[in-house]
Amino acid sequence: MRDFLDNVFSGVGITDVIDIIIVAFVIYKLLGLIKQTRAEQLMKGVLLLVVATFLSGFFNLHTLNWLLNGAVMLGAVAILVVFQPELRRALEYMGRSKIVKAPLRRMDKEKGKQTTAHIVKAVEEFSRDQVGALIVFERETSLYDIAETGTIIDAELSEQLLGNIFYEGAPLHDGAVIIREDRVYAAGCVLPLTRSNSISKDLGTRHRAGIGITENSDALVIIVSEETGIISMAKDGQLTRFLDIKTVEKTLLNMYINADEKTGTMSFISRAINRIRGKKDAEQ
Repeated sequence: MRDFLDNVFSGVGITDVIDIIIVAFVIYKLLGLIKQTRAEQLMKGVLLLVVATFLSGFFNLHTLNWLLNGAVMLGAVAILVVFQPELRRALEYMGRSKIVKAPLRRMDKEKGKQTTAHIVKAVEEFSRDQVGALIVFERETSLYDIAETGTIIDAELSEQLLGNIFYEGAPLHDGAVIIREDRVYAAGCVLPLTRSNSISKDLGTRHRAGIGITENSDALVIIVSEETGIISMAKDGQLTRFLDIKTVEKTLLNMYINADEKTGTMSFISRAINRIRGKKDAEQ
């Protein structure tokens, strides 16, 4: 046994270890992406088909094995069709990774505070008066295709404008508002609903739509319940409920101001590196 283990590990190099770690990480991420979605059940069916193919060959069930082998060969194409939403979600997830993420446009600190104040006042009024609201904040991922489902406004943001949009009976009050930087870009927009099975049955379409758009983008969503006035926030496919107005304000300030401070720091470092490189080139 000892000789067997020595022979196994003696042939394993550092590149093999790295290879195994990368493959394990990829499989882990893929399982995380399909967890609690329709793809999870489909994947179980695919695994069952593979096991049945192996067993039919092992027990010499030639006709069944021939049929199953044909199904497996066609399965590669079928997977691309059936798993299209999940594959798109995986590619978008990779595109939103920190490695390739583009920085937000820098916003003046005072402008960021002013924008946050307008939104916080509007959300506070919505919660107090039990006015349903669905506010989507566009970040790195463009929501142009979602904006096209509604009405393009591209107006200066204010609590009065948001109040008019979500006023019950207003033409655009049933849809979502998209905030692009410090402007109301579009209203009355239709959002994709989440496919997660873990969402509470008590939550309606507004909450499911808020979660759904964060599964397909890096958007931040604020949701106000029309029935209870409860403030919720969706991000990265996760919903946080029963928020107070201070938490909303802190989150928005962190998005508008702290992100810009990080961007400014990175820009400063980048400029410093470029100056050093320029000096070295001049010396050479």
